[in-house]
Amino acid sequence: MKSIKNLFKIGYGPSSSHTMGPSYAVLNFMQIYPEADFVKAILYGSLAKTGKGHGTDRAIKETLTTLPCEIVFNIYTEGLPHPNTIDFIAYKDSMELGRKRYCSIGGGEIREDGNEALVPDEVYGEKNFSEIAHYCKSHNIRLSDYVFSHEGDSIKPFLLSVWKTMQNAIFEGLSKTGTLPGGISVERKAQFLYNQKHIDESPQTKENRLVCSYAFAVSEQNADCGIIVTAPTCGSCGVVPAVLKYMQEKKGFSDDDVIRALAVAGLVGNIVATNASISGAECGCQAEIGTACSMAAAALGELFEMGIDQIEYAAEVAMEHHLGLTCDPVCGLVQIPCIERNAVAAMRAINALSLANFLYGSRKVSFDVVVETMYQTGKDLSHLYRETSEGGLAKLYSHN
Repeated sequence: MKSIKNLFKIGYGPSSSHTMGPSYAVLNFMQIYPEADFVKAILYGSLAKTGKGHGTDRAIKETLTTLPCEIVFNIYTEGLPHPNTIDFIAYKDSMELGRKRYCSIGGGEIREDGNEALVPDEVYGEKNFSEIAHYCKSHNIRLSDYVFSHEGDSIKPFLLSVWKTMQNAIFEGLSKTGTLPGGISVERKAQFLYNQKHIDESPQTKENRLVCSYAFAVSEQNADCGIIVTAPTCGSCGVVPAVLKYMQEKKGFSDDDVIRALAVAGLVGNIVATNASISGAECGCQAEIGTACSMAAAALGELFEMGIDQIEYAAEVAMEHHLGLTCDPVCGLVQIPCIERNAVAAMRAINALSLANFLYGSRKVSFDVVVETMYQTGKDLSHLYRETSEGGLAKLYSHN
């Protein structure tokens, strides 16, 4: 498996696969053809069908800065190597210099057509949870120690930067009101949720309100093209920060504790990305929100110093009950139903933690099995429900 640094990416929203990935792809392309004076980008599949709503064209043009560029939205071509496929063609003095095809495979990762993802070398020898758990138990170490030993000294400062960015996204999101861009008049709700305090508020209601307000804050920042951390994607970026922020405030966990939790969250996300997919265009929202919920549940397990089997059960429960979740963003925007889903998944992660605390000894399904199930389920989903905005809420919701 690759480094978890490849999973946690700090950058602008609203979509890791539709904005971050294409931006990285065009940067790679321009390293090959630096002499080009004009670039043509042809978007296919989900990139073509929801690229305008996600801002794919804007991301490409801003990355190219002043270099002229033509964007073509090709919604007709089928038989693609990936639902998020893009062709770049370089020109010099109106003559073609060359072309290259990329796939934006989720979480900001890109892959050249026919090649492996353009990421660093393998960091982990183990490839799934079962193998990692066996390694940790045989060496008598925690999952976070496993990450630290494989990633090296730079991982803790990196994760601290990730945590500070997540906290800042919450702070910024809570400080703002108004309408999100995109034309469907979605109001920011994070600040409203945070401020709805009542004298007789129960602890359960307070927890729900605060966790959801934090998830809304980050997700609204993402929808407004703010700086967030993919966890594992832009569209699911609010889940992990929300639960960690709430638990740190409630229980007094240190930043070092949170760094350990983030290490485990990244490890779980890495397992999904390696053995299945974190791309909504490939496997539906279960691949994004489902993975984020598993990451958050596992992170909480680490915070509370649960055993490896308990952490696995928490991650498994979190994923299992997102199976089949469709990706149907209204108008191709990462707003409806995406923002609310982050809040719901954050609460579900806390619920998964509670179940794991009591029931892990009776579990029947491993995390690896539920990851494979998610992948197969995603492949079986109609293309209408894989980030094309052609089915579900995207088809039936009227914003006029």
